[in-house]
Amino acid sequence: MAADNSFDIVSKVDIQEVRNAIDQASKEVNARFDLKNSHSSIKLEGDDTIQLASADEYKLQAVIEILQQKIIKRGISLKSLTFEKLEPASGSSVRQKIKLTQGIASEKAKEIVRVIKDSKKKVQASIQGETVRITGKDRDTLQEAIALLKGHDFGIDMQFTNFRTN
Repeated sequence: MAADNSFDIVSKVDIQEVRNAIDQASKEVNARFDLKNSHSSIKLEGDDTIQLASADEYKLQAVIEILQQKIIKRGISLKSLTFEKLEPASGSSVRQKIKLTQGIASEKAKEIVRVIKDSKKKVQASIQGETVRITGKDRDTLQEAIALLKGHDFGIDMQFTNFRTN
């Protein structure tokens, strides 16, 4: 009997690429004439939160757009970003936090497993912590499963890793 082939579905963000995007966005914010004296800043707090601050909502929106452009250029999906509520800060300034989503939440993992099972493909899906493992008899079936998942929007950035064939 042949051993099963498998791959993992993960949702990871390369923190170094996020740092590079923040550095590039900060340089552009500091160089832009329309953002001069706006006290705009972009900081990475820990490895899972980006803190944005600016003089007003209009300027903060411009900072967000710059950051999003740099993040996309670095190959990071915007689905990995969760924007929190806009907060007033000292004076008339505002700030906003952006959470970086790492791993697949259990509700999303269950939804992925359900889509696989509903497709009637000859693969099995199992949740393993913050990853979902898909196993099947042959490589073609696994590639069909990947195509099925890519065609379905789960609202998260998914990478397909650890493709093992035996």
